[in-house]
Amino acid sequence: MAEEAPNAQKPAPQLSIRAQLTRSLTFTNPGALKRFEKTPTISVNINVDASKGGDQEYIVGLKIQAAAKSESEEVYTLGLDYAGVFALSNIEQNMLEPILLVECPRLLFPFARRVIADVTRDAGYQPMMLDPVDFVALYRKEVERRKEAAQQQDATVN
Repeated sequence: MAEEAPNAQKPAPQLSIRAQLTRSLTFTNPGALKRFEKTPTISVNINVDASKGGDQEYIVGLKIQAAAKSESEEVYTLGLDYAGVFALSNIEQNMLEPILLVECPRLLFPFARRVIADVTRDAGYQPMMLDPVDFVALYRKEVERRKEAAQQQDATVN
């Protein structure tokens, strides 16, 4: 029986995508066939969620809401919930959340971006080409939000 050498390295962390899918897609087009004088103003909101799927598998969802308005008139609204099933192994516990909420969405984003561009183009508009997203900044904002909520809860209890 072989013994493990004292200087043996830990196995390398591994992340692989098992599947990608559109969980939900909605597109409402009240501005169809209308002519708008001005280029619509577009607002976008992006959220990330992650949950345990199976043994060493996690489901990461990228939820994107977008709305286009021309002055006070709604042009279209779009909602996309795009997800991936990720297999993670040899990941230290303190790195699990950043990988799930930063690296996994970073891998999914180009595919979700393409879905949104195709849907808006097929609806007769210029393709909505989302700018790259700083998932690190989103993650940091979420960590800060959790800290503030915990502090408020501690202040309420004391």
